[in-house]
Amino acid sequence: MENFKIIIVEDVPLELKGTEGIIRNDIPEAEIIGTADSDAAYWRLIKQQCPDLVLLDLGLGGSTTAGVEICRHTKEAYPKVKVLIFTGEILNEKLWVDVLDAGADGIILKTGELLTRADVASVMGGKTLVFNEPIQKRIVEVFKHTISRQTAKQEALLEYEIDEYDERFLRHLALGYTKEQISSLRGMPFGVKSLEKRQNELIQKLFSDSKGVNATRLVVRAFELNILDIDNLHADER
Repeated sequence: MENFKIIIVEDVPLELKGTEGIIRNDIPEAEIIGTADSDAAYWRLIKQQCPDLVLLDLGLGGSTTAGVEICRHTKEAYPKVKVLIFTGEILNEKLWVDVLDAGADGIILKTGELLTRADVASVMGGKTLVFNEPIQKRIVEVFKHTISRQTAKQEALLEYEIDEYDERFLRHLALGYTKEQISSLRGMPFGVKSLEKRQNELIQKLFSDSKGVNATRLVVRAFELNILDIDNLHADER
């Protein structure tokens, strides 16, 4: 790994000291050209001297979004600068997604093995999506869950002979659409009366005793059987 310049953005003095220690002891190629404890301090610093790498904490001054905005604007203004997130936001998964969308080259959670020479070398070598073990474990868990849900849905669609229009109909019922609104969806070739007939046919398919089953119970049953996925509930174009 060649020598490179780094700016550390961290607003907790004790954590900053620990991070500086990791870099000086384990990554001698890194020259710390400055540290910042706020977005204003960071922008003053980077205008004075552009680094090769920004090691960025997400939470600054009580704000969890400050780091995301720093990442986004850094990537826009200095596209060649690497941004590696080093954060204690270990439970805010939405924040991880936001900062990846903002262009971060990787995320290292302040837990487990912490920041390693290998992580930094990967980023400086041009690798994107660099994660340490804690976040990798969570990504794998979510991936496995997503695939399991998708597989269960596909199996349910086959088992109960649910076609594309059945799924669209049930999904929009779940979203609160009326049959009139569903019939007006793009590519939906059924009028209200046809949808009422389709609803009755679905009730017959999904219930052993169909007496008294209304649209609400039908939708709940579709969720129970994995025909609908509550994590992937969206409306089609009208």
